[in-house]
Formats: sequence, C-alpha cells, structure tokens
Amino acid sequence: MAELTARDIMTPDPVTVSPDLSVKEAAKLMVEKRVGALPVMDGGRLTGLVTEGDLIMQDVRVEFPTYLHLLDGFIFYPPSMSEFETELKKAVGATVRDVMTADPVTVPVDATMEDVATLLVQREVSRLPVMDGEALVGIVSKSDIVRAIAAEE
Repeated sequence: MAELTARDIMTPDPVTVSPDLSVKEAAKLMVEKRVGALPVMDGGRLTGLVTEGDLIMQDVRVEFPTYLHLLDGFIFYPPSMSEFETELKKAVGATVRDVMTADPVTVPVDATMEDVATLLVQREVSRLPVMDGEALVGIVSKSDIVRAIAAEE
C-alpha cells in the first residue's frame, strides 16, 4: 500500500474568508460550515488562518483596570513588545485580520501523513493549510489523521 499524503487525507477546497470580514461573521461561518478554522485569503494569496481559539480570545472582554494592570506589568516585566501588541489587538479586534494567525505554517500537498502529523505536534497546532505551490488546495487536521489511521487495514 502506498504511503498516504496530505492530498489523500485533507479536506479539499476549504471555505476561506477575507481579512476584512468581521469576527462575528467569521464565527457564524464556522458554525454554519462546521469547521474549526478558516484560511484567510487576500488577493488570491494565503495570508493567515483564523481558528476557534482566535475567536474565543477576541470575545474575551478585559476591563479597563485590567488593561492598566497588564500595562503596568508589561512596563516592568516585558516579555516582548510584539507579543504584547498582538495579544492586545486580539483582545479588542473587530476583523479577521486583527485576530488571525498571520503567515500560518503550511504543508505541501505531497507531504507524507507522517510528516504532517509530526508538524502538527511540533508546532502545537490542530490543522494546517495544504498548498500546491502558492495555491491553497485543502486543510488537514489531527482528526483527518486519526480517520486515516482508523481506515488503514
């Protein structure tokens, strides 16, 4: 039996969104399509991935005194300016662009299932966009790998 590749186990032609779509509309689309992530396309190019986790983070409302406390902690114990700015934007973001993971890790369509599984574990992500050159052709998740393993004889 030939070794399975990302092409064999991926969900082809995933639903995609624009970076300018509202977070609320992205959430509705995830529920309607029963997906946990949406690739973000801008001008035909994959620019990000928005996940359920990103939307949950956006929906968390932080009280103003908490912001001050966070800022105070940041001033004295800065983990990194870019990390702080990213998390702050996610907390108050209104569009997919504000909450998405930019330039997500991807896999080529011919990557082996073993390579896909390794990358998912190493990068601590649940799903990866599948690329054929510069074209998005699918998305592969941990669930896809489990299904493929269960189907093997």
